[in-house]
Amino acid sequence: MKTAVVLMAYGSPERLKDVPGYYADIRGGRPIAVEHLEDLVNRYRRLGIERSNPLNAITEDTRAALEAELGIPVFTGMKHWTPHISEAAARALESGAELVVGLVLAPHYSRLSIAGYKEQLERALIGRAALTFVDSWHDDPGFISLLAGRIRDTDAHVIFTAHSLPARILDDGDPYREQLLETSRLVAAAAGIDDWSFSFQSESPTAEPWLGPDILDHLTALDAAGTTDVLVCPVGFVSDHLEIRWDIDTEAKERAAELGMRLERIEMPNADLQFVGVLGEIVRGALAPVATSR
Repeated sequence: MKTAVVLMAYGSPERLKDVPGYYADIRGGRPIAVEHLEDLVNRYRRLGIERSNPLNAITEDTRAALEAELGIPVFTGMKHWTPHISEAAARALESGAELVVGLVLAPHYSRLSIAGYKEQLERALIGRAALTFVDSWHDDPGFISLLAGRIRDTDAHVIFTAHSLPARILDDGDPYREQLLETSRLVAAAAGIDDWSFSFQSESPTAEPWLGPDILDHLTALDAAGTTDVLVCPVGFVSDHLEIRWDIDTEAKERAAELGMRLERIEMPNADLQFVGVLGEIVRGALAPVATSR
């Protein structure tokens, strides 16, 4: 059975002028507050993203390396930018794929995140190819080992972080928060780290409550408890997203400086070959039951 991989990511504007269209895609037809769009444009501008976005290059490097690792076609599909997931699915079908493995560059499942990727890919492939979808890889041994290596031997207090989501997901039994905490526990144990905590980041400006504590508030609490040195390990992200470069490298660092606290973060996996090897093993693991059933 000819196989291909659709490697999915949230998406990011290629240049500054793309930000309004990108934000409109995220909003999905809902009203856009002018001040929120202006804030987003300003963040990208301050990060120096005028004519090209390094995150898109990182995603392409990851795709190309994973294709070389697996020896089968790998196509990139973005949830909120081009090429869209439907376009990646079309290219996989054009390559002759009878089976598609769907893998999102986000380790933790939520119905508000990963489920949306899965629905888009299912719609694009229905009746034309079989789909094996990786819902979560938050406890993958290779992933845990990679992150443990990033924090091992630190003397700083480790803060594990991830993108916040509306708190209402807990009412539905969504596993997102528990998966994040499990990843954090596993990474800390593998690294031999006892001094750690968890916080959320990147809450969106809406009227409803979001999962917390937010990292900015958490830093204030740690400072009050006497913590002076922190290392941020964003377990919910694998690349240098805006949420890393702005929310951690800019806002969190500024808050830490105000508190007289030293803040560093780990190097993100990005297209590191060790990380690509982890992704390759995840894909092989997803294919194993299919091979067994043949």
